[in-house]
Amino acid sequence: MGLPLHLALTAAEFTTCSPLPDRPAWMACHFSPYGTGLCNLPPDLPDAAMVILNDRIPPATHDPEYILDQLAQINCSCILLDFQRPDVPETADLVRVIVESESRPVGVTPQYGSGLSCPLFLPPVPMDIPIKDYLAPWHGREIWLEAATDRLCYTVTAQGSVPGPLSQIPVQGFPEEPLFCHHRVEVFADRAEFALWRTREDLDALLDAAAPFGVTKAIGLWQELG
Repeated sequence: MGLPLHLALTAAEFTTCSPLPDRPAWMACHFSPYGTGLCNLPPDLPDAAMVILNDRIPPATHDPEYILDQLAQINCSCILLDFQRPDVPETADLVRVIVESESRPVGVTPQYGSGLSCPLFLPPVPMDIPIKDYLAPWHGREIWLEAATDRLCYTVTAQGSVPGPLSQIPVQGFPEEPLFCHHRVEVFADRAEFALWRTREDLDALLDAAAPFGVTKAIGLWQELG
């Protein structure tokens, strides 16, 4: 697979995983609940590593300059701001400061990317949407894509179809090449179930096909893809 794939590990997984992936990502770095700045900072990382920051604790009282100093001391190739609190005004201001101050590539979620010339971090490509259609709203932007082997089930009845989780992958299925997944239909007396799932091979093929649409990196969980 040609697209760079970063595998995200927790602090505990970093200490037990040997050898580390070629492109590890340090996850769960977040804002301190007790003072200013970041906590759960990584130790020495390989040059190709990524650092992932989240905002499960809002950055309302944190000093951007101090955070920039902390980031400058981390050895990594790129930074992902996996922020999900658009209702917190300080978050957007901090994202702008980090993106404009960092010399390394910084990826952000779409709600913070307007007006910034940085990569956008998008959720996995849904299995029921072609990759070209999914990425079309961000045409011309550099994309970092979340990678996952997902599953989905449409239950079809006389009242219509309802998407839901697929509890168990069928033993056999058929490749759905345009969507980079597998499918199987089972018909019952009162319903039909249309199952979709993505194997690791499907995911690798999808990531290979993603580059022409602006995708330059993929980020997945080491627990799932390692």
